[in-house]
Amino acid sequence: MKKLMMMAAVTAAAMSANVQAFDAAAKFQQTCNACHGMGVAGAPKAFDKAAWEPRLAKGMDALVNSVTNGLNAMPPRGLCMDCTAEQYKELITYMSTAK
Repeated sequence: MKKLMMMAAVTAAAMSANVQAFDAAAKFQQTCNACHGMGVAGAPKAFDKAAWEPRLAKGMDALVNSVTNGLNAMPPRGLCMDCTAEQYKELITYMSTAK
């Protein structure tokens, strides 16, 4: 029983570390920047608050749904096939915040 509890604690700690380890800036450079860096095919340009305002007005859940299912020229899941809904939220927040 102690071994099982220890394994569960180690697994929970590892999962927590993976969630905390998400780096939105790095993932943006790897995936989202391809289109959002220059505003390709109507994608809202990263860090352009005005471009993101009408999209943010739809709500974060609607934006995550658009990323997950694709929208216009953006394919389903964008270019981040391994992102979770929470990570998409972080990426959207990162891109929609003026620098």
